[in-house]
Amino acid sequence: MCLTEAASFDLENEVLVRMGRRPMSRAVHLSTWGEVLLDAMPHRSPGLDLHRFAELFPAVHREYLTAGRLDVIPPENLEALDTFVSQGRTVLLLTSRAEAEVQHMLAPDHVLARRVSAAYHQGNTRFRKPDPRVFDELLTETGFAPGECVYVGDSPGDAVAAGGAGIRFVACLQSGVRRLDEFDPRYITASVDAFPDLVSVVARLEKATCAP
Repeated sequence: MCLTEAASFDLENEVLVRMGRRPMSRAVHLSTWGEVLLDAMPHRSPGLDLHRFAELFPAVHREYLTAGRLDVIPPENLEALDTFVSQGRTVLLLTSRAEAEVQHMLAPDHVLARRVSAAYHQGNTRFRKPDPRVFDELLTETGFAPGECVYVGDSPGDAVAAGGAGIRFVACLQSGVRRLDEFDPRYITASVDAFPDLVSVVARLEKATCAP
């Protein structure tokens, strides 16, 4: 939905530079994309003072948001969400980010406010992807059965989490972060090259589920 990997790469490197450290390579960032930020950073920058990084990150994060450099949602992706809402579908956000990293997306004036019913993040879930239990709170609070849900993600860990929870998974390759052959095929229900393609994929999955 949001094309964030490249922006996150720049953001995290900006924090590293302000700490007097060398920037990480894009290859390292890509190889750890999908992991919880503070779990990934020691791999992205070995020997990092993680506490200091965590102190500096929020201010730089705010700078990027103010400059419109982070969590930019293409208009066509918003249109796809509008289609889902108009069809009576429930759109939920589940991410491994910390609450502070997604707070702006939950604001009443954000473009997602009328499109996303609820968000699940580190602040209100006990587990993290790829642990399938990351969906526990979502399923409990919404009352949805796993078979009624479709989870969309761009990392292999997303697929493992969804598959382990009995939730159908659609790999979205729009960001270019991962190739389809990097995902465990056991957990892939479908794949799309662009987020808007989800509209037809979800309709097809619903039709297949309802077929006698």
